[in-house]
Amino acid sequence: MEKNTEPSWYALYTKSRAEKKVYEELKMLGIETYLPLKREQRQWSDRKKWVEVPVISSYIFIKIKPQQYRDVFNARGVVAYVSHKGQAVAIPEREIEAMRRTVENKLAFSVESNTLKKGEKVTITSGPLKGIEGEVEEIQGKKKLYLRISHIGYMLVLNLDEVERNG
Repeated sequence: MEKNTEPSWYALYTKSRAEKKVYEELKMLGIETYLPLKREQRQWSDRKKWVEVPVISSYIFIKIKPQQYRDVFNARGVVAYVSHKGQAVAIPEREIEAMRRTVENKLAFSVESNTLKKGEKVTITSGPLKGIEGEVEEIQGKKKLYLRISHIGYMLVLNLDEVERNG
């Protein structure tokens, strides 16, 4: 954990399918929490239903001051901070904002867990993602924008053609 006194964003790893419960408990503890959700249609044997599911399974994002570091473990379902060499790793505000804007504007995206390939870095200049930086790559003839979520190994992948159409 960083030595400053300003609040920073961190990723927490939760028990499987406990993200919404952890979100509610952290909010009750007064901790600023972000749980990106998306709507999916689920099929049961007798019906179909639209449900809200986490964008990234088993992860939730929190913004805390250093003195709140241990408080998050008062919420049932929290497993650990996403960390490097035993230290919780701060996530830049711009990456949380990029994810928030992508999800809230209902832009078409997928979540991939792999490393970025070489590509051109870009900044979106118009539309709901204005100011967001990402990395562009040509994949099977479609331009993609990769929004990296630091330290957890995930990125949001947007089709730039759809972003331009929606913007």
